[in-house]
Parts: sequence; structure tokens; C-alpha cells
Amino acid sequence: MLAVWRQELVKLLLLCGLGALVGALFSGAIWGFLVVLFFLTALQYRYLAALLQWLRQPKQNELPDPGGVWGEVYDRLVDLQRRNKKKKKRLAAMLADFQASTAALPDGAVVLSPRGEIVRANHAAQTLLGLRAQDSGIRITLLVRHPRFVEMFEAGVQGREVEIPSPVNRGKQLNVRVINYGESQGLMIVRDVSELRRLEHARRDFVANASHELRTPLTVLKGYLEMMETESRDGELKPWATPLQEMYKQTNRMESLVGDMLKLARLESDIAARHDWIRASTLLRQALAEAQSVADPQHQFVTEMDDRIEIFGGETELTSLFTNLVGNAVRYTPPPGVITVKLFAMAGGRAGYSVQDSGIGIAEDDIPRLTERFYRVDVGRSRASGGTGLGLSIVKHAVERHDAQLKIESKVGEGSCFTCEFPVHRVRLAQSTLDLTQPGQAVG
Repeated sequence: MLAVWRQELVKLLLLCGLGALVGALFSGAIWGFLVVLFFLTALQYRYLAALLQWLRQPKQNELPDPGGVWGEVYDRLVDLQRRNKKKKKRLAAMLADFQASTAALPDGAVVLSPRGEIVRANHAAQTLLGLRAQDSGIRITLLVRHPRFVEMFEAGVQGREVEIPSPVNRGKQLNVRVINYGESQGLMIVRDVSELRRLEHARRDFVANASHELRTPLTVLKGYLEMMETESRDGELKPWATPLQEMYKQTNRMESLVGDMLKLARLESDIAARHDWIRASTLLRQALAEAQSVADPQHQFVTEMDDRIEIFGGETELTSLFTNLVGNAVRYTPPPGVITVKLFAMAGGRAGYSVQDSGIGIAEDDIPRLTERFYRVDVGRSRASGGTGLGLSIVKHAVERHDAQLKIESKVGEGSCFTCEFPVHRVRLAQSTLDLTQPGQAVG
């Protein structure tokens, strides 16, 4: 490039010198110099005009080949254009592949602008949401108007999900999730979960029906075993005392398991259960009384209750929540252990319920799986203590039904602490009433 500029400078000096020499022979050197300079300027404008014309319509116009600096500029521009064409073809191919892959996805995908307007939607999204090609540029909430979706979208919570019926087919249930990416753009993923919900409903019905049908034969079996177990103490069935006692014990355990399965199925299916403002301390004291009736005499109970707290919820669900956590603490705390039960107000108008024990504790790896059905940390100990493996699953569903959060802290050999935090819209403080159990009092 430096050599080209040197040649151009030499050419300019030679032409100006030649013009001045010719001008000196006729009318004056300055006039010859000016004529050459005017000619060179006109030539540069010509090359510039050709460049502008080519930039406006590169396909209809060709660049001249003047050589020198302009020739170098033209060559570089043509080379740059050639490389841009190759990049454009590669990008077009990549975009075509991306569109083909998204079109083949069974889930709907909608690309949204920062203002929530539709940029692009694949075929599945058009089918599930009833979108059309001409809907591009329209705000998504104007086309998908379900209140739950609009509320979720306007809240702008990253990764939040909501289930809504399909706008074009009420028989389909859709799971919709919006993910932010790039410069405030959004990607909406739409999945048809109708079959999954149908299977879940069928499973709940099966569990509920099977559990209900098992109760009658279990009641009959338990009645006969109870009668035979009584006769085995001093009567003719005395040699069968041990097996009859074990059968009676296992029948009670199965009856408890069936009861928990029914309770869990009811929690999963009874979405429209009536909720009222309930004095939480009343239900908690009932749960404590039940736990103390089966606890070892050496167990120590410490309670701290804010009697003003009322929770907007279902009485049956809250009773299950309180009873299962206290019952677990009793079951996994060897005597003489301390079980601390608290019902307390929290900052921001929230409320908390916690059960802390000095029991065997839980390993850190097991904590995330505690609320799974039939999951037991110590299978042998759980069965020996009468556990069904469904207690914390019931707690989980009761917590979710009340928009609450369950937090678990535990160390092996030191004990566990289960805390439920209820949101502000589920909590209010009523006027306190006098109760026999004072905060901080040890019971048992």
C-alpha cells in the first residue's frame, strides 16, 4: 500500500511539473499548473462518482480499473463485498437450519421483542396458541389473554411457569414459560401437558379408589385380629400370641398407610377446597396433644406460640401439616429428647411454623429427596417406628397449597429443624386470647 501511494505522489509531481513547463512555453507556468490540477480534480470526482454509483447499485454497475490508489480501493471493496456475500450465505444457511429445527420441535417457541411483541413463532406455537404469520409485531398479551398468563408476563419473573388452557382448544392444557435472553428479548416455550395431566388425574383417582376400597377389608381384618389377639393372652390361642401381635401391628401400619395415601390423593385433587381464616395456635395445640399421647414419657416438649396468628387456608390441610411435622420429630428423636415447636410472626407480615428436634438428624445428601413419596433415610428405623414414608409428601403439598415455603436444616447426630414460612397474603394478626400453654413452657 505504501508503494502505491509513493507511485501516486510521483505521478502527481510529474504531471504538475509537465503542466507548469507547458504553461511557461505559452502564457505562464501558473496557468499550466492550474489546468493540470483541475484535470486531476475532475478525474478524482469521476472515480468518486463511480464508487457512489456502485455502492448504491452494485449489481447494475461495475467499478472501473483506474490503477493506482483508486484501483487499490476498488479491489479492497470488491474483496470485502465477496467476503460479505459468503458470510451472508452462511448466516442464511444457519438461520434456515435453525428455523427448520424449531419447526420440527413438538414444543412451541415464540421469540419476543423487549416490548413483548411477537418476532417469530414456530409451527407448534401457531398450532397451540392459534398464532398466524401476520401476527408478527403484535404484543403477545393481546393474543393470549388468559389472566394467569397476563399476570405472569407482566410480573416479568425470569423462568416462571404457568398452566393455561389453549386459546384454540379448551381441551388442551398448556405449560407456558418465558425466558429472557439477549438484549431484553424473550423466548416463550409452550408445551402441551394435557396427556401428562390426564395421567396424573388417572393416577390420583386410582390411588384414591384403591385406598378407599382397602379400608373396608382392613377394618374387618383388624377387628378379627384384635379379637384373636385378646384371646391369645389367656385362651386357647396363647401359642399364637407373638404372630398375632405382629399381624395386628402390621395391620395398623397398613391402615395408617392407606389413610396417608387417601389424604395425599385428596390434597392433590381437591384444588377447590374452601379456605377460611383459621387460628393456627388452636390446630397446633391439637397436633401437640396427639403427639404427646404417643410420645415417650421422657420426651420434652417446648412450645412458643403467637396466639394472634391466623392463616387463610384449609383446616384439614393445616392440621396435616402441623401433625406430620410434630409426629416426625417424635418418631425420630430418641428419649430423652427435646422437641421445640414454634408459631411466630415474621418481618413483612409473614408467619412461620417450625419444629426443631434433638434427634438422629439427616445427611445433607438426603435432604433434597425428603419430600418424595415413600422415601426414607433409614428404611429399617422408619418401619420400626411406624412411618409410612408419605408424611413429608403430605407436608409438601399442604405447604404448596398455602403458597408457603418449606426449609429444612439438619445435621446427623444433632437433630433437624423444619420451618414453614407463610406469605403475607395468607397471614393476619388477630386479638390474642388467653391460653393455658404459655410461650416457652416445657410440656411433658
